[in-house]
Amino acid sequence: MTSKVSRSFRPSIAGSVAMLLLASLFASLGAWQTKRAAEKLEMEQLHRTATIADLQTALDTGQRFALIDIGGHYDPERHILLDNQIWKGRAGVHVFTPFYTNDGIAILVNRGWLALPADRQAMPGIPTPQHQTVLRGRLNILPVPGRAIGQADKLEKDKWPQLVTYLNRADIAESLDTPLEDWVIQLSATEANGFNGRDWKPVYLSSERHRGYAFQWFALTAACFVLWVFSGFRIPGNNK
Repeated sequence: MTSKVSRSFRPSIAGSVAMLLLASLFASLGAWQTKRAAEKLEMEQLHRTATIADLQTALDTGQRFALIDIGGHYDPERHILLDNQIWKGRAGVHVFTPFYTNDGIAILVNRGWLALPADRQAMPGIPTPQHQTVLRGRLNILPVPGRAIGQADKLEKDKWPQLVTYLNRADIAESLDTPLEDWVIQLSATEANGFNGRDWKPVYLSSERHRGYAFQWFALTAACFVLWVFSGFRIPGNNK
């Protein structure tokens, strides 16, 4: 008859410390992703329930995602092209054109995605109405880069359109010689004076994606515990 070998639970100190550190790290990352999911969900709900608002009131109260319907005119010549924007797998720019309302407000309008020539030297033509028009879109904050490396591109007052890596409202206002709101209007997809890619989303990564990432980190936390328990059982007399 074969004798039955019993095992005792004697996890090593080094292994326990290592597993505790890993589990703590994974759990903290899971908690952070859970917090981000809640923040993104709040923004998604704000975007979904936004209503039409007067532009000045929306600016004064910071009504992000408010639906804007206002008269005025575009600047037909001076455009800011935000580089490194992807649409359907293609790299291009977002076109930001100053808009001057009948109430004297100057604000940038994101008119959508436009391709750049292959050599990136000649700027594309940007057809823009010169007459009075009614603008419809959503109020949003200026795009914020994930990581800004180096100084903002220096804008020139006599060279338009201009290509930039990221937006700096103060520099743009100086180049335009006019006060500029620290907000942007995302042009509605139904408007005729825009370009591609105007299916605006409230966030880059959805709350659902963050919840998925949180689940993965918490699963790794649980895996650390299981591995710690499994590795802690030893055969008596085996101190390895």
